[in-house]
Amino acid sequence: MTLDKADINDIPELVQLRLNYLAEDHGGLSAEETERISASLPDYYMRRLNKELFVFTARNEGRIISCCFLLVTEKPANPDFLNGLTGTVLNVYTEKPFRRQGIAGDLIKAMLEDAKEMGLDFVELKATEDGYPLYKKLGFADAVSKYHNMKYIF
Repeated sequence: MTLDKADINDIPELVQLRLNYLAEDHGGLSAEETERISASLPDYYMRRLNKELFVFTARNEGRIISCCFLLVTEKPANPDFLNGLTGTVLNVYTEKPFRRQGIAGDLIKAMLEDAKEMGLDFVELKATEDGYPLYKKLGFADAVSKYHNMKYIF
């Protein structure tokens, strides 16, 4: 098992891992969703990989079997993020035969080390019920805010 960061040569595997993650997270994907997501991801990865999107991977016999994404965003500084740099963890995924072996935890630890070196003020995520205990164990805390998490859907 080796840990590293993905590069453009890994894009086909990253597309498949993202689709696998989304299918599990959403209880499946329609053919249209799979087609549209598959079509858009390669270009997205080409433009963003190792610029503001960093993908930490675990490989078994050269094949990516686990990953976690760190999306770095620069915002205008404020008292909560003086550097203006924050990170969002996305797509923490391990193939079923490799789960419960500490791989995701190792990837997140490596990601947090890099995030600290990049000068990020904090790293945030939205945890599933399954992932919540791992994130708590690794030092993530429940976010408390005077703001409401909202979105506008088109």
